[in-house]
Amino acid sequence: MPKTYEPQVGDWYKKLGGDSFEIVAVDRDDETVEIQYFGGEVEELENETWYELDLEPVDPPEDWSGPFDDLEADDFGDNGTAMRPEVSDFLDEIDRED
Repeated sequence: MPKTYEPQVGDWYKKLGGDSFEIVAVDRDDETVEIQYFGGEVEELENETWYELDLEPVDPPEDWSGPFDDLEADDFGDNGTAMRPEVSDFLDEIDRED
């Protein structure tokens, strides 16, 4: 019998021999658990199905771009330069008396 885990939003799991996913919603009234796979697909499971799954807790992926795998770096606004606000040096604006 698989070990059961109480579903909590934000927890990550991996199905035995399957893909990793995050719990994105738990509806106690409807007795459902909504999960989102790393690739972006969303699935709603009945509580009964959830407790039958053979799961392993895993750490969240470091690469958060899974659902956005069809986007390029430019789509994220990554142009290779650090983003810094333009700030003037206030000392340059002070009038000095000589």
